[in-house]
Amino acid sequence: MVGDFLTSLNMSGQTSPAEKGLNPGLMCQESYTCSGTEEAVFECDECCSLQCVRCEEELHRQERLRNHERIRLKAGHVPYCDSCKGPNGHSPGVKQRAVVRCQACKINLCLECQKRTHSGGNKRRHPVTVYHVPDVQEFLEEEGMDEEAKRKKMTEKVVSFLLVDENEEIQVTNEEEFIRKLDCKPDQHLKVVSIFGNTGDGKSHTLNHTFFYGREVFKTSPAQESCTVGVWAAYDPVHKVAVIDTEGLLGATVNLSQRTRLLLKVLAISDLVIYRTHADRLHNDLFKFLGDASEAYLKHFTKELKATTARCGLDVPLSTLGPAVIIFHETVHTQLLGSDHPSEVPEKLIQDRFRKLGRFPEAFSSIHYKGTRTYNPPTDFSGLRRALEQQLENNTTRSPRHPGVIFKALKALSDRFSGEIPDDQMAHSSFFPDEYFTCSSLCLSCGAGCKNSMNHGKEGVPHEAKSRCRYSHQYDNRVYTCKACYERGNEVSVVPKTAASTDSPWMGLAKYAWSGYVIECPNCGVVYRSRQYWFGNQDPVDTVVRTEIVHVWPGTDGFLKDNNNAAQRLLDGMNFMAQSVSEFSLGPTKAVTSWLTDQIAPAYWRPNSQILSCNKCATSFKDNDTKHHCRACGEGFCDSCSSKTRPVPERGWGPAPVRVCDNCYEARNVQLDVTEAQVDDEGGTLIARKVGEAVQNTLGAVVTAIDIPLGLVKDAARPAYWVPDHEILHCHNCRKEFSIKLSKHHCRACGQGFCDECSHDRRAVPSRGWDHPVRVCFNCNKKPGDL
Repeated sequence: MVGDFLTSLNMSGQTSPAEKGLNPGLMCQESYTCSGTEEAVFECDECCSLQCVRCEEELHRQERLRNHERIRLKAGHVPYCDSCKGPNGHSPGVKQRAVVRCQACKINLCLECQKRTHSGGNKRRHPVTVYHVPDVQEFLEEEGMDEEAKRKKMTEKVVSFLLVDENEEIQVTNEEEFIRKLDCKPDQHLKVVSIFGNTGDGKSHTLNHTFFYGREVFKTSPAQESCTVGVWAAYDPVHKVAVIDTEGLLGATVNLSQRTRLLLKVLAISDLVIYRTHADRLHNDLFKFLGDASEAYLKHFTKELKATTARCGLDVPLSTLGPAVIIFHETVHTQLLGSDHPSEVPEKLIQDRFRKLGRFPEAFSSIHYKGTRTYNPPTDFSGLRRALEQQLENNTTRSPRHPGVIFKALKALSDRFSGEIPDDQMAHSSFFPDEYFTCSSLCLSCGAGCKNSMNHGKEGVPHEAKSRCRYSHQYDNRVYTCKACYERGNEVSVVPKTAASTDSPWMGLAKYAWSGYVIECPNCGVVYRSRQYWFGNQDPVDTVVRTEIVHVWPGTDGFLKDNNNAAQRLLDGMNFMAQSVSEFSLGPTKAVTSWLTDQIAPAYWRPNSQILSCNKCATSFKDNDTKHHCRACGEGFCDSCSSKTRPVPERGWGPAPVRVCDNCYEARNVQLDVTEAQVDDEGGTLIARKVGEAVQNTLGAVVTAIDIPLGLVKDAARPAYWVPDHEILHCHNCRKEFSIKLSKHHCRACGQGFCDECSHDRRAVPSRGWDHPVRVCFNCNKKPGDL
């Protein structure tokens, strides 16, 4: 065709002798200054001509031409057709490259426009210049092809690639690689077409003949083994679709549950689904697969696709409605569906079949039937192709989108629904049971399963169950909430512990020994002490707290109630004190007494460290001498100068006689000038001191405890949630092996064992009863909020 066109130009004398069959540079088409002899350098779109430097300069000096837009020509430049550009062209908005330039009309023409405007009349003899540049012959040949040949040529270089393997792992790292492997433009709007069906039914063969004119873009094989493993993809440039080939159903494969789940992920990102069946009659498996897929799509995938739309800020909604479905049914020996009932359309018969099986494909935007009966091979795919093209043109429910959006949706679904599925969940009556998409964790107390979707922990969503839990003594899964806060509309968990958050460690321990454990609410403060009164103390459940039985999930920290860390708190102090005793070679009894006295002494007492001599006789104290405090004035005395006793009620000691110095005893009839504020400040510490005196009196009997192996003492004092020392062989974080030189430390939050380097941080852990900064591990320290 192109040859006939060029020949006709030569015979009509339309081309100049210098230009016949030659490849000259583009010449100036204006002849305004140069007479057409100089090489063109610019193209002016509004002048519709190629111009040399001199003509361009002289022409555009004129006021009316000064604002014309010009471009500088590059090597191999071919101008656009002038007739195609304007609103009167045969293809509005579509620019075709010119093939010739009419010297008389001074316009560039493509092949179609040249035939339309210069094939008859006087214009037929207008002189023309043929643009003869590299690839122009190929271009002209393509212009002369029929539509079918053009489409076939467009698909010649298409190849498929593995998108997702059989283990549900995406084989494309990012959007850019996905677009590069598809070989399409990043801003190209396209749809997704996928195919499903039983193994051996010719799914890959169907895609090759429907989209790629028989080329083996997707691998086919006559062998018994399935030739498609995983999910493969290719781009059809003719229909502007991403075509996806999937593994066949009912194939003998491992990881059957995960591969079946993978099919639904592909279905969820598809705009059009082909279900290919080669059975002479439609099997129930087809309807069960589509029905179960619809239910699972609505139950698990719609929510995640909406979340992806919001998370990625996409303009195109991903979950307006599920894909359209075309059931492609090929028979050999039987009639097509509906052939024996001409009055009923096949789609109605399919809906009746779904209803009889108790399946309702509500997620799909539409379901169509396209059948073909093959008396003699090959199979006729033209009907399927027409049905596909008709559905692809329908954008009412699913609109085309950028390839990057498709990849983001697939990535989001893969991240959410991934992981191994236990073998005991493989035998199901449904193709897509809930266990494929929901969290596999079970409550350790009642055995109920988590109802949230897979991998919900990555978004900080806790485990949840549909049913209520039952109490288990093993896990002690009863939690307390503040009753007053609950009645005000807030649910605040509270934890029985040894000390209030406002107490110092030793002050809290003393109060614990005197008044029992405490329940403290962050809003209401201390709401309960177990031994607040000498008798008649009520149970907290009857007064200040309400109880709830909660689920126990694997991997959680357990329940933060009755932590019983009082012994460990005492041991922490004793351990520090024992180290000090060994460093200074002092007798442990005196060191314990002096240290304990300073920790819990009333505010008006002079600290032991400042008492170097008796306040009355000035006798210097030696290391083993006992220092006594007068309960009235608070100064330090030797035993002989403070041997008398009398009541000191003004200091809060009550009516019982207590130790006082000689001077205060003689002045017993004189009332001390003690302000009310001082009494308030000292009142709390006196309780601690009373307990401390009882402790001092017993220290002499238990002093040998310092000599007991530290490991035995630590195991006796270890809180229940701590991992025992003998089970800790490595640091829980860096995995270093513990030895004599590398000490093990417990994190007060999680209870695991760590080396000092991995647990040097200090934070309060109120949920475990540690209201003051204590040792925590590296991981717990990174957790936001209160521990």
